[in-house]
Amino acid sequence: MRLGGPPPSTRDGGRPPSLGVRVILDARPLQDPDRSPTTAAYLAGLLEAFDATPLAGESFVFLLQADLPDPTAQYTRLAVVGRRLLPPTRLLRSGALAIDPFILRGASLGAAWRAERSGAAGAVFHAAGGAVPVPVLSSVPSVVTLLDLAAWELADAFQRGTAARFGQRLRARLLRDVAAVVVGSPEVARAARRHLRIRRDRLRVVPLAPRAAFRGPFDPGVAQRERARLGLPDRYLVYAGRFDARHDVGTLVDALLELAAAGRPRRLRAAVPWPPRVLLVDASPDDRAALARAAGRAGVGDALTYAQRLAPERLAALVAGARAALLPVVSESTGLPALDALAAGTPVIASAVGPLPGIVGSAGILVEPRDPRSLARALATVWADDRVHGALAAAARARSSGLSRTWLDVAAETRAVYAEMGVTER
Repeated sequence: MRLGGPPPSTRDGGRPPSLGVRVILDARPLQDPDRSPTTAAYLAGLLEAFDATPLAGESFVFLLQADLPDPTAQYTRLAVVGRRLLPPTRLLRSGALAIDPFILRGASLGAAWRAERSGAAGAVFHAAGGAVPVPVLSSVPSVVTLLDLAAWELADAFQRGTAARFGQRLRARLLRDVAAVVVGSPEVARAARRHLRIRRDRLRVVPLAPRAAFRGPFDPGVAQRERARLGLPDRYLVYAGRFDARHDVGTLVDALLELAAAGRPRRLRAAVPWPPRVLLVDASPDDRAALARAAGRAGVGDALTYAQRLAPERLAALVAGARAALLPVVSESTGLPALDALAAGTPVIASAVGPLPGIVGSAGILVEPRDPRSLARALATVWADDRVHGALAAAARARSSGLSRTWLDVAAETRAVYAEMGVTER
């Protein structure tokens, strides 16, 4: 788990050998997945795996927003000893970055009191969203999963206002002081050290895994019905992206414009549309409106189709049936969409940033961010060259068969971090 590699595998049911700890978990991102889809997917995968492999002595205190439904009730095998309701600080936007650390501290006080009496080996606080608590108590360490470095890699975009600058600087300071920072890859660990000056001995690398729905088998009827509902042709690309500074959607629109201006390739069958058709999923209503305006101004609005948030099974069927998955980004710290696509046997066109080169490998095409010409060439190749696409698809299928890591592994290694950091509060 230390920088440079994951811990020894614990594949025997996903359980580490020691007793569990009491986990005070900030579960608020699960209540609002449209606001933070990556964090929500991470927490869902982790808690589903915890729930599938209950551990003796383990218990949970969930911190939740008071004004939204509680999604944690579905985890019926977890020992939940408390749920604490927090005010909806998300309504404060950037201001929440400065307030949340203190809200979390107050909500956590006493949550680990005498945890050992219920069989726990200790207690930890775990956060995976943007909020990092100020020290809860000297005897309750904090573990933070760092899923996004954009606030520091793209400071001009994410630290524009005074509140945002103060909040992100406070967050960086608190991250340097927590007991352990969990990241998904050595590349992100190095970036965290570079941007945040996090000490090497506090970093733990716990690689992520594709979601179970993307491992198949896939019902072709599901994808067919989804395509019919969305008005998609048989050949399409899929992109789970948003209209924010992390994602290179402007370059995607420019690349589609370049392909439209270049004209239809002569070798492309008449039944295949041109320029390539792209399905954008998981974008918020505001994102979709902004994307539609940008694509309309560029004259490629007809090349884009939009879908609201889909259940993992429906999205997985569409990804499995796609010509390729797209991940044009400027900042990326998890690679979860690429992992999902490769698990489904679908090639990936991605920006060469963060962990993506190591994830994609020979099962896709890597391009530099903000380079419309290179992205256009990659799109055209995958869309129109059946020979190259066939080779990439074969590599993706081979990669899929080799992706043995599951969320049970992620959960077991996260529990090992808990056990390493947790101490008994007396």
